[in-house]
Amino acid sequence: MSATIASTPAADGYRMPGEFEPHGGCWMAWPERPDNWRLDAKPAQRAFAAVAEAINADEPVTMAVSDAEFEHCRAALAPSVRVVEITTDDAWMRDIGPTFVVDGGAGLRGVDWQFNAWGGLEGGLYSPWDHDDRAAQKVLEIERADRYRAPIVLEGGSIHVDGQGTVLTTEECLLNPNRNPGLTRQEIERVLYDHLGAESVIWLGRGLYNDETDGHVDNLACFVKPGVVLLSWTEDESDPTRAIARDALERLEHATDARGRTLEVIKIPAPGPLLMTEEEAKGVTPVAGTMPRRGGDRMAASYVNFYPGTGRIVFPLLDERFDDAAADVLRGCFPGREIVGVPAREILLGGGNIHCITQQVPAA
Repeated sequence: MSATIASTPAADGYRMPGEFEPHGGCWMAWPERPDNWRLDAKPAQRAFAAVAEAINADEPVTMAVSDAEFEHCRAALAPSVRVVEITTDDAWMRDIGPTFVVDGGAGLRGVDWQFNAWGGLEGGLYSPWDHDDRAAQKVLEIERADRYRAPIVLEGGSIHVDGQGTVLTTEECLLNPNRNPGLTRQEIERVLYDHLGAESVIWLGRGLYNDETDGHVDNLACFVKPGVVLLSWTEDESDPTRAIARDALERLEHATDARGRTLEVIKIPAPGPLLMTEEEAKGVTPVAGTMPRRGGDRMAASYVNFYPGTGRIVFPLLDERFDDAAADVLRGCFPGREIVGVPAREILLGGGNIHCITQQVPAA
């Protein structure tokens, strides 16, 4: 049973651990929407299955799926992957799932953020989103983890933490009026402190160019350990991502974390630019009110959008010109962990990548 708790994680001695800390498992959700995933989502389902298998070799994976797709999903995955029926509106478990928090002992609870499909009726990507807004509570019921219902709209991909009191996020997303209109920066920071067990927020400016999530930080930068940030980077002055990355670098270099440390910044090459082809766009079934897919659109591709498993790093293979270099950077960031690349263009076509479709359960 999962109880809803009226206090906050910080008040109860809980914190969100860094994603690089040990895990007890991983949650994902099965892609199905034909208005977001081309060819009735079959190519995307193969890509999701490959990611699930890669992670499951290191830590147990649970896949949420609708009743209509249950048998197909079950057959597509190894028996060791747990498959459970949960109705969702789409498949971005990072953003619709709970943010798990721990207390340093055996305690494991979850923060259930409010969800409005990345902007609600003011730039959101689909409507309705009520199934997605209930997904975190259902995950917590299955995990038998008590629940905090947060007072703001927030997606898991919009935050990274170092596990020692520091939150990394972007102004473009968390200060966007389509999330929490009327709340000041300081009021949002207070909610983050209360619900993540944090003490300091490092604000980057914009997220990646053309990121339809309004600039999620998980596509731009992440902590690889306390005091060390990995940043997507390009040397191409003609690329609009260059100015975004340079601004992020300057902010990181001038920042200190919750423990007063200056940050080491490691650059990882950005793939692409990668564009959606006309053929890929034509495979999507257009529906009024959902994000249109058009040939020639630039996609927000990033190697920062990886999953840091306990024993292996599962990262997206996106561009053969840069895949090996990205793997080398990740190998340097995570010595002792296996670096596993999974072809991920089909995930990118839907608007995100491996980090966006996964949600870690920390080891309590």
